[in-house]
Amino acid sequence: MVKLKRINKYISDSGLCSRREADKLIEAGRVTFNGEKVEIGSKVGVDDKVHVDGKLIETEREKVYLAFNKPIGITCTTDLKDEDNIIDYINYNERIFPIGRLDKMSEGLIFLTNDGDIVNKILRAGNLHEKEYVVKIDQRITDDFISKMGSGVKILGKTTLPCKVERKNNGNFRITLTQGINRQIRRMCEVLGARVLKLKRVRIMKVKLEGIKCGEWRYLTKDEMAEIMEAVDKSSGTEEASEIVE
Repeated sequence: MVKLKRINKYISDSGLCSRREADKLIEAGRVTFNGEKVEIGSKVGVDDKVHVDGKLIETEREKVYLAFNKPIGITCTTDLKDEDNIIDYINYNERIFPIGRLDKMSEGLIFLTNDGDIVNKILRAGNLHEKEYVVKIDQRITDDFISKMGSGVKILGKTTLPCKVERKNNGNFRITLTQGINRQIRRMCEVLGARVLKLKRVRIMKVKLEGIKCGEWRYLTKDEMAEIMEAVDKSSGTEEASEIVE
């Protein structure tokens, strides 16, 4: 979905002049974009180069926040050499990057943005932002399994934080994490003798996956962003970033 802006608004947003004055500049042939003279009413995208009297006009890029339902098989990397990378899959009209990761064989909710500031705040391990998953394993889920998963499992030399775990049925459970150890859920299940068959992230903080079809995305709403901003506003700025992964 390419977001275009009328060129007079683009120039006005730069602070150079009003829209009406921008139209006068266009009529006088003093405005070009991508090397060509433009007409009143022309529209430009975020990556177009607009010049007035030969001088590049710079405007602050609008910040975008996407909620994407990642399919299995897509990798959460900005490395375009990876043919399954998330950036080419979404094909957004400007540079964005994922906030955290879901591994290739996992699916579900992930945020993408062009706002580097919020990325670090959301990813900080100490912020205790919740991520909820639905998991299917290769065996019957017992009360003992639920209890051990919830109280903490030793992986990679550390014990995971206590978390909320509830059984959905004999082979599926929900788990809500507040930390981001690499492949955390899969490693926890392995320690307890189970293998993950399917893993889907269904919520990050208060944003839910509901309503987003697999492989599709939507913009985060103003209300969702207000809640996220309020949550990260309390974030400590001294902790190292971790990855939002399962």
